[in-house]
Amino acid sequence: MAGHVIQIGSAHYILATSALADDRTRVLKHGDSFGLFNRYGDIQPVGLGEQGLYHEGTRFLSRFELFLGTAHPFLLSSTVRQDNTLLAVDLTNPDIYLDELTLIPRGSLHLSRAKVLWNGCCYERIRLTNYTRDPLALALSIQFEADFRDIFEVRGEKRSQRGKQSARVVNQDTVIIEYLGLDGIVRTTHISSSSHPSALTDSSLTFETVLAPREETVYELLVACKIGETPLPITTFSTAQASASRTMESRKAQFCSIYTGNEQFNDWVNRSLEDLSMMITDFPQGPVPYAGVPWYSTVFGRDSIITALQCLWANPSIARGVLAYLAANQAQETNPEQDAEPGKILHETRRGEMAALHEIPFARYYGSIDSTPLFIMLASAYYERTGDKAFIASLWPHIELALTWINQYGDQDRDGFVEYLRHSSHGLVQQGWKDSFDSVFHADGTLAQGPIALCEVQGYVFAAKMAASNLATILGYSEKAGDLFQQAQQLREQFHQRFWSDKLGMFVLALDGDKRPCRVRSSNAGHCLFTEITTAEYAASVAEHLLSDDFFSGWGIRTIPRSEVRYNPMSYHNGSVWPHDNALIAYGFSRYGFAARTHQILAGLFDMSIHVDLHRIPELVCGFNRRPGEGPILYPVACAPQTWAAGAVFLLLQACLGLSIQGADNEIRFTNPYLPEFLPFVQIKNLAIGKASADLMMVRTAEEDVSINVTRKDDPLNVVIVK
Repeated sequence: MAGHVIQIGSAHYILATSALADDRTRVLKHGDSFGLFNRYGDIQPVGLGEQGLYHEGTRFLSRFELFLGTAHPFLLSSTVRQDNTLLAVDLTNPDIYLDELTLIPRGSLHLSRAKVLWNGCCYERIRLTNYTRDPLALALSIQFEADFRDIFEVRGEKRSQRGKQSARVVNQDTVIIEYLGLDGIVRTTHISSSSHPSALTDSSLTFETVLAPREETVYELLVACKIGETPLPITTFSTAQASASRTMESRKAQFCSIYTGNEQFNDWVNRSLEDLSMMITDFPQGPVPYAGVPWYSTVFGRDSIITALQCLWANPSIARGVLAYLAANQAQETNPEQDAEPGKILHETRRGEMAALHEIPFARYYGSIDSTPLFIMLASAYYERTGDKAFIASLWPHIELALTWINQYGDQDRDGFVEYLRHSSHGLVQQGWKDSFDSVFHADGTLAQGPIALCEVQGYVFAAKMAASNLATILGYSEKAGDLFQQAQQLREQFHQRFWSDKLGMFVLALDGDKRPCRVRSSNAGHCLFTEITTAEYAASVAEHLLSDDFFSGWGIRTIPRSEVRYNPMSYHNGSVWPHDNALIAYGFSRYGFAARTHQILAGLFDMSIHVDLHRIPELVCGFNRRPGEGPILYPVACAPQTWAAGAVFLLLQACLGLSIQGADNEIRFTNPYLPEFLPFVQIKNLAIGKASADLMMVRTAEEDVSINVTRKDDPLNVVIVK
C-alpha cells in the first residue's frame, strides 16, 4: 500500500511511503462524488495510491487505464476547464509496430478524452482521429478495477475484515461489479459503453476500428456509482456537461465580480472562485463547502466556517448555508466516543462503510475546540454583512446553546479558559486547527499533556462573546448582552496575564494540563490579532516576530519558526506554510493598521499562485526558504483544491482594501485602503446588500494612495471612505 495512516498517541495522520507519481493530478467533484485522475485522464494504482473515483466515502473505481494497442499514448496537453466541470486531455500515439514491417509513426493519431462528473456518475467521451494518408486498423482498450475501499483504507487504515465482491456480471456492453460491505450495504460500479465493444471482460473493454484518412470515431463511456437500491440517475455526456456548467454558473453568480490590473492576479482570483464553487455541496439547509480533495471531501465545521468568513463580503449565501447546516447538526447530548457535548459544533462528518461500523469515530464527530466559538463569530459577521435579523433570531437558541457549551464544557477546570481533552478512544488528541499529535509542545520539545488551552482559542472565545453580546443587543436581550460583554473583558484581562511572554515577545502557544505555559513561538499567536483580543502594543510585537526571517519563508508565515526545537519545514504543522493561516493573520494585521505587513503576506501568496499548477494554491507548502527563480516546495500529501486555501485571496483583498459592509445600514465602507504596486487597480462589480448593488473602482495613485470611484450604485446604498 502506498500511503499509510498510523497511530502515534492515538492520533490519525497520513504517512507516505512513496512519493507522488505526478504532482499535477486532475480533480473533478460534484456533490458527494469526486474523481482524482492523472494528467492522461487515467486512474492508476501508483504513487500515493490515492487516484480513483469516489462516492460517499468509498472508492468505486481504483483503475481505469487507456491503451492504444498495448502502449500508453503520449501526452500532448491536459487541463481542467476553467469552471472545473470538464477534464480535457489530448494524446497521440507513440511509434507503434503492427508487425515487423508496418509502423504507425508517432503523432499519426489524435486522441481526445473529456470527462464530466455528475450525480454519482463519471461520463467520458473519447474521440480518435486519423491524421495519416492511409487507412489505419486500431485497437483501443481500457483496463479497469474497483476495490471499494473506504477513503480511510486508501489513506492506509488497516482493517481486520472486509466485505466481499460478488461474481462480476458481463453483458453485451456493461460490466457490473458488486461489493457487499460488512455494514450490509451493497455498493455497485456499473461500467458501460454507448457502442458495443469488440471485446468485453470483467476487467477490460476493447474497441477495434479501421479509420480512413481524416476520419474520426467517438466512444462514450459511463462509470456509475450505486449504493443500495437507489436508482441510477443516468443521462448522456452532453446533458451531464450542460447540467454541470449551469450549476457552476449559478454558484459563481452568487459572488460579486472581481477584476484587477494584474492578469496573473486575476488568474488566482478566478481559479479560487471556480474551486470554491466546485467544492460547495447543496444541502436542505443551503450551500456548504467541503474541505478538500482527496482526504477531506466532506463537511468540516472549522473549515466551512473559516471559508464562509473569508468569502463573506463577496458572497454571504455561503455563511448562511454553513450556519444553518451546523445549527441543524449541533450536538444535543453527551457522547464520549464522538467527543460530543450539548451545544458543541460539528468537527466533521463522514459516510462510508468504516464510519457506519464505527471503525472510525467520524460519522458525526465533534472533536474540535474552536468550531463552537467560530460558529458564533460567523453568526455575528453574517448579521453585520446582511442585516438579516430574522435569520439570526431563528439561530439565537443555537447560539445560546453554544455559549452554554463554552462556559460549562469548554472550560473544564473553571479557570476562565477553554481547553480540550479527548474523550473518544479513537478521536483526535489535538483538537485545534493544528491537529497533528505533535503540534502542541514545550520549548524543549516535550509534548504537552492535556487539558490544553490554545492561545488562539481564547481569542476566538473572546470574539464569540463580544459577537454574541452585539447580537443580544440587536435582539433586545440587553441584560444578556451586558453579561457577555463583561465575560469577554474578563477573559481578555486573564488572557494577557497568563499567555503573554516578555521573553518570547509573543503569546505562548498554549497552557498544558498543569497550567504550565508552552513557551513556543507559533503562528497561532497571529490569530489573536484576527480576533482583536490583544492590545496595539502586543499586536505590534507579534507582527514583528511573525515577519522576521525566522518565521517568514518568502511564501508566507511558517506555523512555527526555524528556532523552535520541533521545527521541520516538511512537517504538517511544525514548520510548513498554510495559506488560510496567513490570510487570517494578514486580516489581523489590517485590523491594527499594519498595512505594509498585510501586503507582504499578500505578495508571498500571490507569488505562490503564479508557480503552482493551475494557479491552485494547495492546502499547505513546505516551509523551506524561498530560493531565487524557483517555486515553492510542495507538501507531498496536501489537498488541492483545499477550500480555505482557495478562500484566502478574498480575505486578503478585504484586508488590503479595509472593506467592511454594514447590511442593516446599507453601507459599504473602506478604511485606509491600500494597494501594492502589483495591483494598479481593483474593480468590483455587483457588490450586493440585499437586492441593491454597487460597482466600484479602486485605483492606486502615484502618491501610493487609493482613489475609490463609485461607477454605479443603487439606492439606498451608501459608500463611505475613511482615511
